[in-house]
Amino acid sequence: MVVLLVMLGGAVTVLLANAPHNVSHPNVEFTQPTTTTTAPPTQTPVLVDTFAWPRYGFDAERTHAFPGSKAPGPPLQVGWRFEDYALLEFPPVMYQNSLYLIDDDGSAKALDKRTGRKLWETKVGTLAAASPALGVRQGLMYVALLSTNRNATQTQVPGNGLFVALSMKTGRVVWSKPMPPGTESSPIAWGNAVYFGDQSGTVYSLDATTGHVNWTYHASGAVKGGPALSNGILYIGDYSGRAYALNAATGHKIWAVNTSGADFGFGSGNFYSTPAVAFGRVYMGNTDGRVYSFAARTGQLAWATGTGAYVYASAAVQDTPGLGPTVYLGSYDGNFYAFDARTGAIRWRHPSGGKISGSGTIVGSVVYYSDLASKTTVGLDARTGRRVFLFHDGAFNPVVADNGAVYLSGYTMLYQMLPKHQ
Repeated sequence: MVVLLVMLGGAVTVLLANAPHNVSHPNVEFTQPTTTTTAPPTQTPVLVDTFAWPRYGFDAERTHAFPGSKAPGPPLQVGWRFEDYALLEFPPVMYQNSLYLIDDDGSAKALDKRTGRKLWETKVGTLAAASPALGVRQGLMYVALLSTNRNATQTQVPGNGLFVALSMKTGRVVWSKPMPPGTESSPIAWGNAVYFGDQSGTVYSLDATTGHVNWTYHASGAVKGGPALSNGILYIGDYSGRAYALNAATGHKIWAVNTSGADFGFGSGNFYSTPAVAFGRVYMGNTDGRVYSFAARTGQLAWATGTGAYVYASAAVQDTPGLGPTVYLGSYDGNFYAFDARTGAIRWRHPSGGKISGSGTIVGSVVYYSDLASKTTVGLDARTGRRVFLFHDGAFNPVVADNGAVYLSGYTMLYQMLPKHQ
């Protein structure tokens, strides 16, 4: 393999001759993990009845990684099933013994996670495409809606959207804010603010208790992914192919950058992906077929690695024992990838055979993803890429978990998955 080294702004850029659209600046700031160990970190055990998975991606950085997990791993068997009768494109969130979800038809629900029994249901819209978020402090569930159109021919058409806060206990609507363009940005609640974007490119910070506007920021294109939050900074991408860092308290722009596609003359794709923040970097997939890494502090391009087809998925990121800092993403090219988080080099790829549209989730030593074409969910050994789990349902975003079970989103069915020895 021929490697060409080019000096750009003091950083070494590596252009691989057989992959001219790949770019790597390995010397861009990168925070090395302090330890890498096969044992889970020492911590106070988390009790199931106080457990929280309050937002899409688990933590505020949206890493999609459940660290130090005692959740069961494969082999797994079905505990209970809940048939929703509508597409489950995005996974539920969780607090204590309840799962909270919104289906694509705009129906919000709470389930008892121990039995699968429905606790309440509230029809809040007619089209939704985002996980809800929980404001545990406020006792509220936040839902982003693309449409509330009641006309039978318009129910699945974006527009006339709404952002809704529901009581976690009863499902009653506490407050709502009209979103005329619609929104499919999975919100994040932090402190007494809730953050999300809309189809017009407006990023919002709302008072989490009342819904009053704290601030807005106008991006250059539609904001479809959810924002990630790290150290008081919000990270977003938009459909013009730009990535942003905003002060979470004020909405002031810290940096905004084009994708390397635009900067290097390759054309710019769209960011549908929700950012993941780890190791001092921001990781995002793009419809130009590349996965991008930016320096979280400055926005400097760290790397861009091509997959050959759309990358709608959001990254799952962790310091994998025996492998090191790794980014996991699937592509429409039919492969699920593990990338070196520092350089963008491909550590391994697993051929799925079908388009991968949704994001992976790391639970313990297994990374799960769903195949849109075959409607299956696959679990891979996060270190080697070897398949360790296969389930014949699923399409988009596969699982969430607690320390007792894995909860798997099928096409319209939600499953509790338990270890087979129980």
